[in-house]
Amino acid sequence: MTGEAIDVVVHGLLAQRGATLAVAESLTGGLLGAALTDMPGASRTFRGGVLAYATELKESMLGVPGPLLAAEGPVSAQVAAAMAAGVRDRLDATYGVALTGVAGPDPQGGYAPGTVFIGIAGPDDGQVRELTLVGDRAAIRREAVRSALDFLRVVLTDTAAV
Repeated sequence: MTGEAIDVVVHGLLAQRGATLAVAESLTGGLLGAALTDMPGASRTFRGGVLAYATELKESMLGVPGPLLAAEGPVSAQVAAAMAAGVRDRLDATYGVALTGVAGPDPQGGYAPGTVFIGIAGPDDGQVRELTLVGDRAAIRREAVRSALDFLRVVLTDTAAV
């Protein structure tokens, strides 16, 4: 798979496992779903996504507990994990990937621009990765998508993970 685009690699790994994927996006505004649907045949492994930009949609559409959102705000490791599990369950996928964070230019909820949480929920458990990205809003969003795809690639490659 060397030299292949990351989305092609991810779809290949999912297909090898007979697995499917759903995404929940906040700060990336649909860029992850767009990246995952660039290649022909993506529908074999990609179920769909939920773009929950408003905080209340994280609860109503993804099942993130209201008390968690009240305590943590929309940007946290716990919220990313809950978003990933929620989208996996609601879209009936094997894996859920969620992105939440601050693209900038202003801080949010005590987090600086460039703070990103990626949650991955698999059949048995989940993982969260926190990133501190640099650049303008567009660069942070692009790198968040690339990082989420790479994190998913690692999880799918590691048989002991998620």
